[in-house]
Amino acid sequence: MKIQATRRSFLGLVGAVALSACLTLSLAGCGNDAAEQDAQKQDTPAEATQGNEPAAADTISFTDDLGRTVELPTQIDRICPSGFTAQQVLLTMAPDKMVGLAQELNDDQLKIFGAKFKDYPVFGAVLGASDTLNREAVAAADPQVIIDTGEAKKGAKEDLDALQEQLGIPVVFIEAKLSDYGAAYARLGELLGMEERGSELSEYCTAVYEKTESTMVNIPEDQRVHMAYLLGENGLNAIAKTSFQGAVIDMVADNVVVVDDVSGKGNGNEISLEQIALWNPDLIIFQEGSIYDTVGDNPAWAGIAAIDNHNYYQVPGDPYCWMNNPPTVNQLMGLQWLPRLLYPDAFDDTIADVTRAYYSTMYNYDLSDEELADLLKDAMPQQ
Repeated sequence: MKIQATRRSFLGLVGAVALSACLTLSLAGCGNDAAEQDAQKQDTPAEATQGNEPAAADTISFTDDLGRTVELPTQIDRICPSGFTAQQVLLTMAPDKMVGLAQELNDDQLKIFGAKFKDYPVFGAVLGASDTLNREAVAAADPQVIIDTGEAKKGAKEDLDALQEQLGIPVVFIEAKLSDYGAAYARLGELLGMEERGSELSEYCTAVYEKTESTMVNIPEDQRVHMAYLLGENGLNAIAKTSFQGAVIDMVADNVVVVDDVSGKGNGNEISLEQIALWNPDLIIFQEGSIYDTVGDNPAWAGIAAIDNHNYYQVPGDPYCWMNNPPTVNQLMGLQWLPRLLYPDAFDDTIADVTRAYYSTMYNYDLSDEELADLLKDAMPQQ
């Protein structure tokens, strides 16, 4: 009995020692595992741990050119124009992001911007002379933002706030004016996450304006061409001096159309032939669809200097009128064409040169020689 007890005591001691050793090894193993895990964390690239970080915000605050702060998605891929001027601007900036049109494109415009737009929904326009916007169609197209461009008119802030609340879609205004289209494109680049394209168009627009401005500084007011811009089926509508539609003419010429009640509409002011004769412009430009083709043979227009001297031309209108109607980025082409028509010796490049550059830069479209000749055939003196 005594021997058995002693043996049990010995076995118990051995067991205790073994257990202690196992615990020591186990703790050591745990310590090594923890050390290895710490080492692995130190060696793990930052990218591998980003999934554990809080997700980035999916919206941003954007303050538009009316001072309105709007919440927008961080990634914008679907945009809607508010109207005709915004459509022109967005077709130059981000055509692939557009979910619809304010106005249907004709065949000549589809040739430049792409046949895909033939099947795009047409929403109409809002905030213009009349509200034709199909709100149900806009909602069905599911744009992430509606973009309005142009001049900052009185009451625009309240109008855009109301439209945004009505549709439940963010609405943003970007000011776009002849003197600073560069700023407009820079802002659009920021808004749409297209800084490279925005910068390209911004620099181009700024260079165009500054070149025209610096050239005109050297042509005194009293030496500028006395001219008129006429339109309408009888040629008896005119774009008046100081009108928003006449900004290009006023910058580079002496616009003889001075009236008391200046119209800001695209069809200008109605006038009489007798009044045109009194103004007696030395040069006239006619909008497409007016009487350019027949005016030279019309005896009623005889005696007007521009007609008698065959010093009249037709404003190109493909894809949009170069001078106005609506007055937006198309005016940049007019701002290059008209002064080179009036003062060709003042420039080191030609109308053909700047036309090719404009279509390539603004529309990503390279004009063929035949297309260029067709555009300019009535817009400059025949060689």
